[in-house]
Amino acid sequence: MMDILYTGPVPADRESPMTRSETSPSRAQHPSPTQKPNTCCFCWCCCCSCSWSEDDKRGRRKAQETKLEPFPWETCPKPTMEEIKQWAQSFDKLMKNPGGRNKFREFLRTEYSEENMLFWLACEDLKNEINKSAIEEKARLIYEDYISILSPKEVSLDSRVREVINRRMQDPTPHIFEDAQLQIYTLMHRDSYPRFLNSSVYRSLVQGGSRSSSES
Repeated sequence: MMDILYTGPVPADRESPMTRSETSPSRAQHPSPTQKPNTCCFCWCCCCSCSWSEDDKRGRRKAQETKLEPFPWETCPKPTMEEIKQWAQSFDKLMKNPGGRNKFREFLRTEYSEENMLFWLACEDLKNEINKSAIEEKARLIYEDYISILSPKEVSLDSRVREVINRRMQDPTPHIFEDAQLQIYTLMHRDSYPRFLNSSVYRSLVQGGSRSSSES
């Protein structure tokens, strides 16, 4: 039997570009002389891309306006100066420290890539789940928020990883996103981590910690 791929929910209120072109052929073929012709009408996929790009931008802007709040399972105590310096030694030390993850997330937010950390944390939470119904629900939410191409918080994954996830969504486990999580972890390590160490976010932490030590 063929596997049924999970594609995630499709918004019911959004009419597909193909439907629009089929229901209004005259408008697509004969643009009004007072209007500029729609250069995207030669291909429905291009129209889809244009309309979704605007929605994506609005969605990302809205996401950036929300407050930076800790996850229910993520406590963020104030880091010590020793911990702050350890973050520069390796990415693993940064990611293993709650305060480090929070500050790194704050930096990612300035680069409009906070969804990478959010996805990684959500996967960590899923790994600790043992209830089957809770696993299915959390896996579905993670898919909709970070894997679905319709989400403004979609993370960057290769096609192989996506295909594996789609097959496994029929019966998800706590480790269903393990390959995807590793891919995003590697992306943050290679791409964002070096810039974080040179950012004002990290420099202010080091300078603030140094002043506190000298004053005491």
